[in-house]
Amino acid sequence: MPSTSRLRVASVNVNGVRAAYRRGMGDWLAGRDVDLLALQEVRASTEDLQGLLGDEWSVLHDPATAKGRAGVAIASRRRASIHRVELGAPDFDSAGRWLEADYEVGGRIVTLVSAYVHSGEVDTPKQVEKFKFLDAMQARLPELAAHSELALVVGDLNVGHRTLDIKNWKGNVKRAGFLPEERAYFDRFVGAEGSDDHGLGWVDVGRRFAGEVEGPYTWWSFRGKAFDNDAGWRIDYQLATPALAELVTDYAVDRAATYDARFSDHSPVVVDYAV
Repeated sequence: MPSTSRLRVASVNVNGVRAAYRRGMGDWLAGRDVDLLALQEVRASTEDLQGLLGDEWSVLHDPATAKGRAGVAIASRRRASIHRVELGAPDFDSAGRWLEADYEVGGRIVTLVSAYVHSGEVDTPKQVEKFKFLDAMQARLPELAAHSELALVVGDLNVGHRTLDIKNWKGNVKRAGFLPEERAYFDRFVGAEGSDDHGLGWVDVGRRFAGEVEGPYTWWSFRGKAFDNDAGWRIDYQLATPALAELVTDYAVDRAATYDARFSDHSPVVVDYAV
């Protein structure tokens, strides 16, 4: 049997990586011993990102078509053997929102995706684009699982799947991020609550590890007292294939100690896998 080693995967929507570093992201990263780092909403150039992270990181970055918007990246201590950025139909612009990479870990291939789903807005073109993205994601997930039994989709997926995932869910059922139509996609990805149907078979690592509890939330508005009152949303995920989900040894949301200590409105989601 091959020996196993800990693979620590961290994912965070940085809400602009340059601003995040000004607020202390570098200190968090330096103390976390991360192997694979997935970022969303980078909103910077590849040169800026590499300069902030340092030469010890191998950086893959897919910027958005519109400068200063979105942007996803994966930084690693080892080089990817291959990476891909296409998602959906040829006429669908997924730039800055979907980045796949393969890494050899312990003689096995681990496929990691950094994803940033549109926030959406009800009854606007933004919501149409969000549904297009979720459609493309739904089509790609079975292909990823067929490509590698150790596959992982992480990032800001901008949907709270269940009532446990949003503090004030009753007031949000008609808002983007908690629409029944959006949540139905997650029923297909990971299975519906209380059902024996596991959908496409992917596993919501955060929910499995935390259990039937509120949260743990990963995003709080910068406005008002949302953070202080823990009125958050769990919209940052690590979705794993069943084989990889069985290898989880630890799951954490690195919630800042205080409002002022935050480097983003999202907190990092950090998971250890015994690969």
